Amino acid sequence: MKFAVIGGTGLIGSQVVRDLNAAGHEAVPHSLSTGVDVISGRGLDEAVAGADVVVNLTNSPTFDEASPAFFRTSMDNLLAAARKGGVRHVVILSIVGADRVPELDYYRAKVLQEDILAAGPIPYSIVRATQFMEFMDAVLTWTADDGTVRLPATPIQPIAAKDVAAAVAEVAAGLPLNGIRNIGGPEVFPLDELGRITLAHKGDPRTVVTDPTAGMFAAVKGDVLTDQNARLAPTRYADWLS
Repeated sequence: MKFAVIGGTGLIGSQVVRDLNAAGHEAVPHSLSTGVDVISGRGLDEAVAGADVVVNLTNSPTFDEASPAFFRTSMDNLLAAARKGGVRHVVILSIVGADRVPELDYYRAKVLQEDILAAGPIPYSIVRATQFMEFMDAVLTWTADDGTVRLPATPIQPIAAKDVAAAVAEVAAGLPLNGIRNIGGPEVFPLDELGRITLAHKGDPRTVVTDPTAGMFAAVKGDVLTDQNARLAPTRYADWLS
């Protein structure tokens, strides 16, 4: 099968391309760096022409109120190009629990992206993943100072990027779900505890202070970003750290 992986040079996309090619398919990465712009539409028709499947892994450059416009424009352009090119399956990556955190602009934007895809003319699959292990370093910078990091106790089910990529590649190579598949890591941690584990492993002497008002995840009410009924990935957080 032939795959056009839009956003195929990023953290997840590059590994999806690798996994699909290793399985004997033809997966081609496309991104701004290869001349494909999902906002202007430049290069999209050429990128998806002849592809059996399009995997869209592009992401908004911001997490704020501008993100819905990014996903609306990019999906409209992508679906128009895919329909013109005869694509038979479109896959996107979203977030477990995105529809349960309307307080966050970015999560609302991801739900909008899902809705546009589901209402579109092409069979589709949505893979929803829990929070990436690779994002913990960024999370630790959001509410940090010289001696402390403030984090809420939001339940998190971290998943390794390589496991996300493997799941996306598997779904992309299969029949369209015309629905959602949830994937998650094998363990659940309070975010503040995950911060302590991460800093201890790095030998970072800063103290994690539990603060329910700190950072983006303070907007999350209850245990909505985890799913024990999801397809569980194999990589445990301690193994990923080491």
